[in-house]
Amino acid sequence: MMDERPTAARRTWRAATWPIVLLALLGCGQPAPDTPASGPTPAGVNSAHPPWFEEVAQQAGIDFTYESGHRQRLLFPEIMGGGAALFDMDGDGDLDAYLVQAGSLTADPRSRPGNRLYENVGQGRFRDISEGSGAGDRGYGMGVTAGDYDNDGDVDLYVTNFGPNTLLRNDGAGRFTDVSVAAGVGHDGWGVSTAFLDYDADGDLDLFVANYVNWSIGIEQDCYNNSGLIDYCLPTNYGAPAMDRLFRNDGDGTFTDVSIAAGMQSAFGNGLGVVCGDFDGDGRIDIFVANDTMMNQLWLNQGQGRFVDESLLRGCALDEHGMAKAGMGVAADDVDADGDLDLLVVNLEGQTDSFFRNEGGFFVDNTGDVGLATSSRRFTRFSVGLIDFDNDGALDLYQANGRVVKSSEPIIADPFAEPNAVYRGDGTGRLTEVSPRGGTAELLVATSRAAAFGDVDNDGGIDILVVNRDAPAYLLRNVVPDRGGWVRFRVLDERGRDALGATVRATVGRRRENHDVRSAYGYGASSDPRIHLGLGPAGRAEEVVVRWSDGRTESFGDYEPGRTFVLQRGSGEPDPS
Repeated sequence: MMDERPTAARRTWRAATWPIVLLALLGCGQPAPDTPASGPTPAGVNSAHPPWFEEVAQQAGIDFTYESGHRQRLLFPEIMGGGAALFDMDGDGDLDAYLVQAGSLTADPRSRPGNRLYENVGQGRFRDISEGSGAGDRGYGMGVTAGDYDNDGDVDLYVTNFGPNTLLRNDGAGRFTDVSVAAGVGHDGWGVSTAFLDYDADGDLDLFVANYVNWSIGIEQDCYNNSGLIDYCLPTNYGAPAMDRLFRNDGDGTFTDVSIAAGMQSAFGNGLGVVCGDFDGDGRIDIFVANDTMMNQLWLNQGQGRFVDESLLRGCALDEHGMAKAGMGVAADDVDADGDLDLLVVNLEGQTDSFFRNEGGFFVDNTGDVGLATSSRRFTRFSVGLIDFDNDGALDLYQANGRVVKSSEPIIADPFAEPNAVYRGDGTGRLTEVSPRGGTAELLVATSRAAAFGDVDNDGGIDILVVNRDAPAYLLRNVVPDRGGWVRFRVLDERGRDALGATVRATVGRRRENHDVRSAYGYGASSDPRIHLGLGPAGRAEEVVVRWSDGRTESFGDYEPGRTFVLQRGSGEPDPS
């Protein structure tokens, strides 16, 4: 039996968490008028309100459980995985699925269960094609991102692990080859979220990896929670933040690690969430990293391969109280339609989310104004997406939740399990939690991690793939009643690759929408990079313009609803704006 007497590690845990407890007691901001009551929610019938989603994983052919490998001793990486991707593997217009697996940290990797690849055979039905695909990496998996790094028209995968990461080159026919060593990106650390981006605007995708903690079994500790129970430690117990990595694509199938030359050694962190975009409006792609219990990082691209962390100067390193939170998942979008990228970082139970409104390259913490100051504190949020689920023209919010310390009042046998949450955007920038909780008629409770977003059945509603620790994955089919009209754009460069980093601007009714082409956001996840516009009462999308990652723009005109259109570079008209 393990010794459960208080230790120095226990005292460290309590010292690290007292600001969280204080914040929970004091409160922050005012609740939305119809915010549901807090506290545990019993399993069973969730609400009489119409559901937004139906859980269909088994019926759709996705039979996957992320195995943490936990047996007796609590090992830190066991509580942090795993990842998911929705991507078009074979170019047929349907989103296929990739799920990252783990297994025992101490086992021979050859005995671990491999990652799983599911082909979409149409209308959101999937077939497991993992065997013989070459995609079954057997690392202790954390996350994944998708992008065509070799510009051959096929979407490749980069998998983060505790241990060496893996680059899987896609041949376009359901076959993948591990090229990590040859490409020079098999970084041996603890990567979680990662992103492909063209930071130097040379036409090929570079790679950024957020590393979490320089952890090993040899430095593991026994930590105790406030109930006196042995529990997982916080990153502050180890005092071992990691340096993130930036790999430049050399255009010949190989990458060069340019992390130090780029300036990444100037700010270490416990990196979990990553999102890329032009946050200061200078035409160059920047990188935002959500750090756990440390200041966030906003790596502003200076050109010539150099980045500078200006998170503190720009107002997104800490919350409005000067507190470094447990930054996990992150999303970026132009929520207020003013032409610049806003940020949402999700955090630990007892802490609010952090909604950073972009005011011309500088950020203001507007968490209370958007309605997240009270309701968001109930759960530990990992992955996140700002998505228009009801196609009314306003961005909604989905949060995948799951604790990292045991609950004293668990809802189910899993003491880390929590329900997920859905918020509806009202078009003014405010978000209100949807009933039923989590958007499903039957309450779903698990320890959720990655959430990937995309329309898997091509019916015009965005669906969600959620990975759960030691429990079956969810596939949440969008069943929002009375969804509005929609139009979707696949934005390609001149070679036929998804133009990650490009921005689509369109007039929808009275709003001028701005949305980036990106697949990497949330937590350990990769989502459909196609631009999905809910039209609401508007009849169509008008004056569609694409700004490419090198700053040039093209005009593509007006588009009718209910279809997916391809916007390829060179096929539009030069736009002088």
